[in-house]
Amino acid sequence: MHRAPQLTLPRGSKYLQCTWEKAYQDHRKKVQDAQPLVDTRAPLSLSHLHLNLKKLKLEEERLSVIDRDNCLLLERVSCILRTRGQTDNRNDFTHKRGNREQELHRMHRKNKIILGRIKNSEPWYQAQKWQEDRARTEKPWDSLVKYPGRWQTCKGKMHLCFPFHFKP
Repeated sequence: MHRAPQLTLPRGSKYLQCTWEKAYQDHRKKVQDAQPLVDTRAPLSLSHLHLNLKKLKLEEERLSVIDRDNCLLLERVSCILRTRGQTDNRNDFTHKRGNREQELHRMHRKNKIILGRIKNSEPWYQAQKWQEDRARTEKPWDSLVKYPGRWQTCKGKMHLCFPFHFKP
């Protein structure tokens, strides 16, 4: 029932034992030289992901603004030291409302000048001449019709208006 433990290396034949040892050594060498199939190395680090150019640019702009402000402050402090700290109480503010009123007065004066020029100029058209011309063109029409009347233009068409109404 119970089996006897078997030896890992057979002892029956020296040739067989040598073959088994050689196979075992080859196996151990293969295990030692085996490369892992799963890549466990850290991923490649890409420089454009670690070097944030936009952030560097914004930082540089912020520092340039700080430098400019520092230069302005230094200039003001040096001006105060040169002039012994006297205060400047001039007010150069101009009211926009006053400027607007002045502009309106100026435009009103210009408009008056233009109106005077228009009133003093001679008209280019002559209404009397137009009326005479119309009477001259209507005269042949009056001689053609049975009942002479007054011609009128209505909606772009010329028609005869009778001084009296006919009732047939």
